[in-house]
Amino acid sequence: TEEGLRDSIGQGLGTARGELMTHGAPIEQPGHAPLVAVEGELQWFAIWTRSRHEQVVRSQLERKQIEVFLPTILRWSHWKDRRKQIEWPLFPGYCFARFDPRHRMPVLKCSGVVSIVSVDGEPAPIHEYELEGIRRLLESDLAFDPCPLIREGMMVEVTHGPLKGVAGRLLRKGAHARLVLSVDLIGQAVSVEVDAADVRPY
Repeated sequence: TEEGLRDSIGQGLGTARGELMTHGAPIEQPGHAPLVAVEGELQWFAIWTRSRHEQVVRSQLERKQIEVFLPTILRWSHWKDRRKQIEWPLFPGYCFARFDPRHRMPVLKCSGVVSIVSVDGEPAPIHEYELEGIRRLLESDLAFDPCPLIREGMMVEVTHGPLKGVAGRLLRKGAHARLVLSVDLIGQAVSVEVDAADVRPY
């Protein structure tokens, strides 16, 4: 669901691993405990937007001189008589802004903003190194695809192929994910390998 996706964005950005480098110096990566919004400090937050309003929100935030980050990729759009490359949000429905949580009303008043991603009713800040990792990836020549956050042990659903619509527990991640299909009542199960790109959270 869209709500589940919103939660996974807010929580999943904390799963990056490895040392990132900026201008030859390593970026310090703090522990993965959730950040706490600090009044008076500029922190990064995820902004949940209406569908197809990400760039509209970005433009408004820029006009208000609020630092904003909207990661995008190029996609081919099919028109009636031609194909055209367009800029498309990497995480549809989200952009990121850096501001003091005490002064969030200018953000919330932007046309197209639904809310600031929050935990327990308070805006949930994002580690800066997580967004820096995404920036570095977008600036690189590496091939990549956006994917939902899934972890081993989660219930997932197959989205393509002969098992489309089948749900099971993710036993192993990798280029080929191993999916366990179980009959819990009798304590029996079978496992099968599927393409990792063909599963999503159930």
